[in-house]
Amino acid sequence: MHKLIERFAGYLPLDFRVLYRQFLLRVIDLEALSIQADVTRFLGQFAGVLIMISLISAIHAFVSTIAPPTTVAGWLNLEWGTEQSAIATMMLVIGLLTVISWDSTFPDRKDVMVLSPLPVAPHTILFAKVSASGALVGLAILALNFASGSAWSLILGSRRGALGFLQFCAAWWLTMIAASAFLYCSVLAVQGFTALLFPRRVFLRLSAVLQLAAFGLFLGVYFVQPSFTSPADLAARENQWILASSPSYWYFALFNQLNGSLPSQFRWLAARAWIGLLLAVFGAVSSLLLCYLHTMKKTVEAPDLVPGAGGFHWTPSFGNSLQTAIALFSIRSLTRSRQHRVAFAFYLAFIFAIALSLLRIDLTASPPHPVTLEIILPTFSMMFFAVGGLRNVFSLPISLTANWVLRATQLRPTEEYVAATRRSLLLLAAAPVWLLSFALSFRFGPVLHVAVHLAVLALLGWILVELCLIGFYKVPFTCSYLPGKANIQLQFWGLLIALIAFVVPCAEIEQSALNESMKTAFMLTFLFATSCALFFFNRYRARSAVIYYEELPDEVITTLGLSA
Repeated sequence: MHKLIERFAGYLPLDFRVLYRQFLLRVIDLEALSIQADVTRFLGQFAGVLIMISLISAIHAFVSTIAPPTTVAGWLNLEWGTEQSAIATMMLVIGLLTVISWDSTFPDRKDVMVLSPLPVAPHTILFAKVSASGALVGLAILALNFASGSAWSLILGSRRGALGFLQFCAAWWLTMIAASAFLYCSVLAVQGFTALLFPRRVFLRLSAVLQLAAFGLFLGVYFVQPSFTSPADLAARENQWILASSPSYWYFALFNQLNGSLPSQFRWLAARAWIGLLLAVFGAVSSLLLCYLHTMKKTVEAPDLVPGAGGFHWTPSFGNSLQTAIALFSIRSLTRSRQHRVAFAFYLAFIFAIALSLLRIDLTASPPHPVTLEIILPTFSMMFFAVGGLRNVFSLPISLTANWVLRATQLRPTEEYVAATRRSLLLLAAAPVWLLSFALSFRFGPVLHVAVHLAVLALLGWILVELCLIGFYKVPFTCSYLPGKANIQLQFWGLLIALIAFVVPCAEIEQSALNESMKTAFMLTFLFATSCALFFFNRYRARSAVIYYEELPDEVITTLGLSA
């Protein structure tokens, strides 16, 4: 197989092959990486996370055969629920991947300045970028469905014999490819026509809003959208607007059309899937051609950084001069840098989805709502994602070539820089989540329980901030990033395990302590003592620490083993 791929690649033009390799490795901004960064290893680890999700789905498929449904309606619920969940997850992954690589398909200022003097045609650059982006999307489709698609085809399709297995498997892969192509091309069409309709300066500002809106839309729909697993639910009149406006249900109908199991009254949904796919592909191709043929050279005239707005400017104070400077530097890095804004928006979208679920509970039940695990767990999870997400984004540099300014002006001890970073985490992550939880808690009661929960949430945010500061001896957004150094598969699953192992017991302890004053006092005292202990521990360690700006791999000394 490898030899066939190399033989096929040999027929492609050399300039296309070179550009394809470069664009494929530019998923992450190269200027933000360490000198010894391993991008290919990083991409492999990302694919490993999707493969693990596919394996978990396959295990679930085989576990479902232990106690299989005994009725036709039961098998239909299992089949339709599996199909809807798989399509929604596939569209979520492709949507997030497309938004994260928002600027990777269209030409930027660097591409024009570097490639314009060379004898490279614009259509070669276009094909190379589209091929690189398509390869990432194809990798995600393959990694997320290689095990789950085969397992569910074997469990659900084999009920109709060998031909049923083949038809179910073909319908699975064709639907996943069509749904991914629809979402990928839709995002490209929206971005391309926005770049064509507006000037470059306006587009850069509007692009940030579109990225954040897309993140919130994809995750909000994934977590809020209901699942209909019976013909009665699909045929209900009150559910028709959801079916008509949700692309995941369009491709659910397309799946069953290809599988030969679609009821005749839902053919209009499959027709919407085909029409949507054709319009999305046509829009993406049109916008790409127009951008590369007509507006490619105009990107040189405008800078990539969004210029500051004119008018009156007021600078708030966040403490002393160093704390204010680092806090403002963090705020402006998040608001003006597309890379950091998108990275932090990933965590904000999770917080947004959890807040929507809380709001739905708040609006559907009659007040006052008791403070239960349904309220405690979401607020704890929001704090966990906010603090941990901002700590991860702090590790991505804004401009390594400008770090000499920070190094030359480092006139204060490391302890004060750590204190400034602590204040930035508290102001930008912990405080907004606490205020959001406070705004959502007006309809809960009794008031004493709500006050205790908000106090516990504040102390939990402080503890998470102190845990994130352990070993973080660098200014936010200034140290080079070394992808591949840490195994993101272990980090991803470790984060989920830590979330379950840390947040769930804390929520259960708080719920059991709310009705007893002695337990409540002991819980608050313990959390406050833990916060103070971590605070003084970080302060003590920071006195002897040195701020660093370059992430380097660990040195490994290899011996020949010749000694006795």
